[in-house]
Amino acid sequence: MKAQKIIKELQQKYPGKKIILDPPENPTEIICELSPTSEHPEKSIALAIVGSSKPHYHKNSTEIYEAQKGILTVYVDGKKNMLNEGEKITIKPNDVHYVEGDEAWFLTHSSPGWKFEDHIVVEEV
Repeated sequence: MKAQKIIKELQQKYPGKKIILDPPENPTEIICELSPTSEHPEKSIALAIVGSSKPHYHKNSTEIYEAQKGILTVYVDGKKNMLNEGEKITIKPNDVHYVEGDEAWFLTHSSPGWKFEDHIVVEEV
């Protein structure tokens, strides 16, 4: 993943927005908080750029992923879903999910807003 190029592009498009690298040293996922939970706990919006994410679930949040650039592969409870630009998928609480893409960009809408303690990583899918 060309992390520095992506970070620079995000900083230009969304000045002042928080950018998170996961993992920090060699990111496979870059997240830009467009409308964070801290501003309104009932919802959040982030732009994510991925190579891959870790399988995880949320106890409380429903997420909607909307592909923005590239092809996003979303796995939900073992089912593979391919999203082209503009396509969406809804992920309900307790659905184990993860994504893959070749620097695919997608919006993630979370309701209630995303919280670290509601992001439970699982070891096996």
